[in-house]
Order: sequence, then C-alpha cells, then structure tokens
Amino acid sequence: MVAFGEDLSRLGNELPSGRLDEGGRADYRRALDAYEAAKVATDALQDAEQTRHVTTIIDDGRYAIACVRARVEGTALPQRRPACFFDPRHGQSVTDVPWAPSGGITRDVPACALDAERVRVGAEPDTRQVLVGSQRVPYWQAGPAFAPMALGYFGAFGLAQTLFLGTAMGAMMGGGFDGLDASVDEGGSGSDGGSDGGGFDGGFDGGGFDF
Repeated sequence: MVAFGEDLSRLGNELPSGRLDEGGRADYRRALDAYEAAKVATDALQDAEQTRHVTTIIDDGRYAIACVRARVEGTALPQRRPACFFDPRHGQSVTDVPWAPSGGITRDVPACALDAERVRVGAEPDTRQVLVGSQRVPYWQAGPAFAPMALGYFGAFGLAQTLFLGTAMGAMMGGGFDGLDASVDEGGSGSDGGSDGGGFDGGFDGGGFDF
C-alpha cells in the first residue's frame, strides 16, 4: 500500500499541467480510485486471506498508472501483464525471463525492466525479502500470510501455481491453507513491520503489510 501510494505521488509530480486528454484523465481517476479503495480494504483487513482483494485492487491501479504514462508519452497503451514476480511492488512486468528456485526447475516468470536486465546478465534480481522469525527470505518462501497476497497479483493470469512451483508458497497453494501456521513480519525496503500473519485466527494485523 505504501509503495502504491508512492507510485501515485510520483505520477502526480510528473504530470504536465493541462496535458492529459480525456482518456488520460479517466485513467488517472481510475488510479486514484484504486488507491482509495485499497486504503479502505486494507483498513478492513481481518485475516491474511483478505489481502488477495487488496492486491487485486492495487494491480488494477498500477495498470492505470502505466496507461497514464503511455498517454503522456504518446505511446501505445501497454498490454495488461502480471506484476513483477520478484517484487510485485515494482509494478507491471515488461517481459518474461527464465528463473528457477533453489534446487527447482526453470520456468518463465514476469519481470520489470530492471529485474529482467539483472537476470540476463547473471545478477540477482531485486527480490522482495520478508522476515520469518529472525531470518530474511524471499516472500515465496515465507509463511501462508503471503500466499493470498500473491494470488491477488497473479491469480487472474492463471500463473500462480506455475510461478511458485517448487517453493514453500507453491506447496501452500496446492494444498490449501488448513493447518498452516507461521509468524511472518515484513522486512526489506519500505516495510513498516509488525504483521502477524500466522494461523488466520482473528489476530491478524494488516498494518505491517506493504503492498
């Protein structure tokens, strides 16, 4: 949510005064409406499963932002693509790159321009890290609290199980969430920490999630 708000703020600062046409104004309004809807949905979170609804809204808003930028630059509207797999807060992906989890098989995953470049030159992508206990791990190796979040970003594209095959998150998606328990805190850039996603027992605090 914090990252989406920052994206929207940057867009507002970049917009040339009086330069948006009707389509641009409509897309900008969609982005603003998505931000407001995501704030309401975040405030109403009762358990980790509901984060799927929040990330679906944010993904729609980020696509609207991409459309506004395309209209300002005079380029074709972007194809609707999944978020960047390595960190959905990077926004819409621009291409697919080959990637494999540790010890797993290679598959094509959607990546933003910067992460795609890193992968192509053999560097590590800017992966979203979260805290599980005292250890920082990629979000796809964290507890069940992050699986609904990922489904909100990737489920509509039918990619979730393929993308996360061979990861802890993929195992959760294949077997459901019953009986799973984890204490997960946000970590990494832009995190405000303190989210207890374990157990879905009504004690969930959504304030620590940065979407």
